[in-house]
Order: sequence, then C-alpha cells, then structure tokens
Amino acid sequence: MSDFAVEALNISRTFKDGEVRALDDVTLHVPRGEVFGLLGPNGSGKTTMIRILSTIMTPTSGSATVNGFDVVAQADEVRRSIGLAGQYATVDENLTGFENLRMIGSLNHLEKKFVIARSHELLEQFGLTDAANRTSKTYSGGMRRRLDLAAALVANPPLLFLDEPTTGLDPQSRQDLWAIIESLVESGTSVLLTTQYLEEADRLCRQLVVLDHGKIIAEGTSQELKTSLGNTVLALTFNTTADASRGAGLLADISSKLINLDGTVVEITVEHGPSAAADALRRIDGDGINLAGLTLREPSLDDVFLNLTGHKAEEALIAATLDEPTGRRARKARA
Repeated sequence: MSDFAVEALNISRTFKDGEVRALDDVTLHVPRGEVFGLLGPNGSGKTTMIRILSTIMTPTSGSATVNGFDVVAQADEVRRSIGLAGQYATVDENLTGFENLRMIGSLNHLEKKFVIARSHELLEQFGLTDAANRTSKTYSGGMRRRLDLAAALVANPPLLFLDEPTTGLDPQSRQDLWAIIESLVESGTSVLLTTQYLEEADRLCRQLVVLDHGKIIAEGTSQELKTSLGNTVLALTFNTTADASRGAGLLADISSKLINLDGTVVEITVEHGPSAAADALRRIDGDGINLAGLTLREPSLDDVFLNLTGHKAEEALIAATLDEPTGRRARKARA
C-alpha cells in the first residue's frame, strides 16, 4: 500500500473551451494519517481540486489516485473510500440529526444494524446526542456543521475531504470543529483540508500547499514557509493614515519583501530586525513624523500569504464577498 492517501500528478482543469484554467499542472502527495492543507484565496483552485479528487469532476489532463483507486477509471471505489464535507452544511433540515445519519447510511447501502450503531456513536462523538431527535432546522450553524461532518463519516472512510469546513462559524464553533478534526486524525483518519483561515492551517496542517490562480506557489510545513520569509516582521504604528502612507514611502527600500500598509500600520519583513528598526526610526524621525509604536515579531503564516499573493488572507475573503480587486494595500518595495 502506498504511503500516500492521495497522489495527484500534473492535474489541470480548464473551463469555457480552455479559456479559463482553474488548475494548472498541480501535483500533490497527501500522506496518510495527518491533515494536509490546501491554502489559497477564492478562485485559487482549491475547490476544483477537491471536486476532481472526489470524482465530482474529471481533470482536463493529468491523473490522480485516492486510496489507491484512479479517480476516473475507478470512481465508484474512490467514492466508497472517502467522506466529503463541503463549504456549506448539506443536511436535510426537515429530518432529525439521527435521521440524517441513517439516511446517509442507507444511501451508502450499509447494513441497517451497523448504521444505527454508527449513528449513535457519531452523535455522541460530535456532542449531538441531546439534539439527536430534533429536526436539524432547529440546530445552530455550528451544530449543523458538526452534523454534516458526522454524515461524512458514517461509512467510516479512511480519508476525509474538508472544503473550507469552518466558513461562517463563530470563533467558539470553529475551535470546537478543530478539536474534532484533531481527534479524527489521532484515530487514524487522513484529512485533506482547504481553507482561507491562516490560524486554521497553522494549527491543523502538518504539510501545506499554497495555490494561487490554479498554480502551486509554495509548499512545506507551516514553519518552513514562515522561515523562508525572513527573520522578523517590523511593524510601525503611526498616528494618522497620511503619516503611515508617508512612512511606507520612506521605508520602501528597507527590504526586498512586500510592504503592507493597513490603515495606520506599516508592516515589513526584514532580515535583521534590530538594525532595520534603527534604520527605520532614523528615516521616520528625519522626516519629522511621529510614531505611535514599533514592534518586532516572528513572521506569521499571514505574512507568508501576503508576500506570496500580494494580499492578506482576510483581504481575499472581503474582496471575494464584495467582488472587488484584492491586494490594493500591498505595495512592492522599490529596488
């Protein structure tokens, strides 16, 4: 048996007679027994990859195996060996929690006695026992997401695809779902997770691939990606947005990395924090600008995302919602 739950080789997918390339020569190797993350903004190709690997869609070119089965030639075997939870809960709101799980078991042609026992087991595992006999339309958003995830596990699949599973959840519900995902991996389940939340990827994923416009632009562990960015992030807080804009211009050549201007805060990734901070202070003071604060900190995964894509993850989320261009606040440092 392969060490990989998923092996995708040179996957491409086009739409509109080739005019739109959602995936462009993407290769993935997802190890068994861990959470593997696909990170990227809306439109980066994450969901398209999940749809191909779960046999909902076929690739334009390339090949992939899931649990050893070819996603095109052995689609039925693939579907029997995976669980899938999409971006939005797909439970039937007119059925109770227990009835939803029993329905999924029937659709998978599982033995009735097993389905009943498995449903009770999952309801307990996901903290839904007290609500098992309530219709799911009475559930909160977090409860529906937990029920949706439980439904994906009725057949006890070795591999689970989670496509942005915490979208729209409040912070506590998100934390609860993270804990459940971690417990599933501890029990041997492999997980392929797509997300735009940097904190989520940092906490859950052992390996990460960053997609943008259908291409892989970075891969490695969270720490490897942060280490590759640089040693320190220099953050300067100004009293006004006008001062911050002037300060960003003065500091444009202090680093080869992107400068992020966000309101009154300017952030720059630098190689030598103390000396860069001293240089920045001299420039700011020399121009007569008053600073409200200055800090040096370790790079975050959000800093990596900014430097790779030109915008922070939350800006991608906002822009996707408003259908506006992203990355307007990210400036290239002048040579």
